[in-house]
Amino acid sequence: MSTDTTQSQTASSLNPLGGLKKVHIVSLGCPKNLVDSEIMLGQMMKDGYTVTDTPTDAETIVVNTCGFIETAKQESIDKILEMSGYKTSGVAKTVVVAGCLTQRYKDDLVEGLPEADLFIGSGEFQNISKILKARDEGSKEKKFFALPTYLQQEETPRINSGPAYRAYLKISEGCMKRCAFCAIPKIRGNLQSRTLKSIVNEAKLLVAGGVREINVISHDFTDYGWDLRRKDEAATERPEEFLRQIADVKGLDWIRLLYLYPDGISDEMIEIIKTRPNIVKYFDMPLQHVSNRVLKTMNRKMTREEITERLAKIRAEIPEAVIRTQFIVGFPGETESDFQELLEFVEEQRFDRVGCFMYSPEDNTAGGKMADQIDEETKQRRHDQLMELQIEISKEKHEAFIGRIIPVLVEGLSEETELLLQGRMSQQAPEIDGVVLINDGTAKPGDMVNVLITEAHDYDLVGHIVQTS
Repeated sequence: MSTDTTQSQTASSLNPLGGLKKVHIVSLGCPKNLVDSEIMLGQMMKDGYTVTDTPTDAETIVVNTCGFIETAKQESIDKILEMSGYKTSGVAKTVVVAGCLTQRYKDDLVEGLPEADLFIGSGEFQNISKILKARDEGSKEKKFFALPTYLQQEETPRINSGPAYRAYLKISEGCMKRCAFCAIPKIRGNLQSRTLKSIVNEAKLLVAGGVREINVISHDFTDYGWDLRRKDEAATERPEEFLRQIADVKGLDWIRLLYLYPDGISDEMIEIIKTRPNIVKYFDMPLQHVSNRVLKTMNRKMTREEITERLAKIRAEIPEAVIRTQFIVGFPGETESDFQELLEFVEEQRFDRVGCFMYSPEDNTAGGKMADQIDEETKQRRHDQLMELQIEISKEKHEAFIGRIIPVLVEGLSEETELLLQGRMSQQAPEIDGVVLINDGTAKPGDMVNVLITEAHDYDLVGHIVQTS
């Protein structure tokens, strides 16, 4: 998960009709937070705002914060202070702090950041236009918090801030898991699933607007619909039924699932992913660890043996499947033996993508209260060892692409140099995986082209466009 996803768009690209009030929005953290930012944009533009990508031009600046881990919290605070500076160096009159950090720390944040003007929690962000209007009319209220029970619908105003050809589709809020290291249920609440009808209708609207790639997001895809089925035995909301219906939406070339917990990946789910050509063969599985002792302490519900069985099943049914995972090193009580077991597992499984977090003790979590906290030096060493191993595995995986022709979705000019185009193959999720750099051929953003891979690097591939009959 990226903790530096800053999103903004020019007013001309989002609202060609213009408006009297200008807003600049900074969205930090995960894609789920980004969707909330897009809903805030939709509400504000409906109320006459235009969007500017330059904070110096904005009367209102919104920082949608992340409060997941310590580094994300610090980044959010730094960005709030930076944006607040535009009240003296720009035209800004109002700085709004929204999102997870706001919900999590409420009064502490209001007291500690007098530079900001409004504080809106994750249960009130959908009301941002009403809150700003009340302020314009003289309201002195600064903080707006409610239980995080809001659930978007297909008619919810939302502005896709990403490229026109792709979007995130959020299918639920909150989480029913109670992992010892995680504060998400305290910030976002318990699992709340959207209805299938609502989700599929939103997907159709996105496709009508030009979207070809949808990335499905939630806190745990495999728990989708559990809450609705518990209330109504006739409810059809299940991950498997969702997959069938979303795959039937005409115009979707790529459907990518993010955040699949291994204990919920059923044989039926694997079969649907295998047989539906527009569902990307990409399994994003946050395993966190493999030592049974550490998994139990983390309050994870699977053993190493069960995880290994699921991985074997996926690879047997879908040999071309890409498996991305993440691990936490330095969880309280993790011994050197536990860590060596993790290294051996990574070597054995040879994952396509691996992310690694150094454990961060979080307030009001079981892990944060545990004895046997690991020192920072040990965490850093373990992190570096694991990632050094994975880089070697990634190199080997990428070298296997040399000489192959693969479909690539073109995204535009490279972020590194305007001399190259940049795109992604289906095995690369936006903003968290590498890219394909194109050094010969012409294409427009959103085009699907065939690329012959000629070079492989640690995270990226290089090739040129070829014509195929």
